[in-house]
Amino acid sequence: MTTPQHCPGFEQFKSLKSFTCNCPKCNTPKEIFSDEFDKPHKCDNCGEEIDFTSCTYDAGN
Repeated sequence: MTTPQHCPGFEQFKSLKSFTCNCPKCNTPKEIFSDEFDKPHKCDNCGEEIDFTSCTYDAGN
C-alpha cells in the first residue's frame, strides 16, 4: 500500500484556472475558478451581478 502524495480529488482540480473581474458598479475585484464560469456571480461588496463573460483577460503585461 502506498501513501498518496496529495489530497484525494487533486486530479479533478489541478487544471482549474482562476479569473478575476471587477464589479461594474463598485469596481471591487471578484475571483472565480474556471469550473464556476457559467454560474451566476454577485459582488461580495455591493451585491451587483457580475457577468464574467464581459471581462477581459489580463496576463499581467
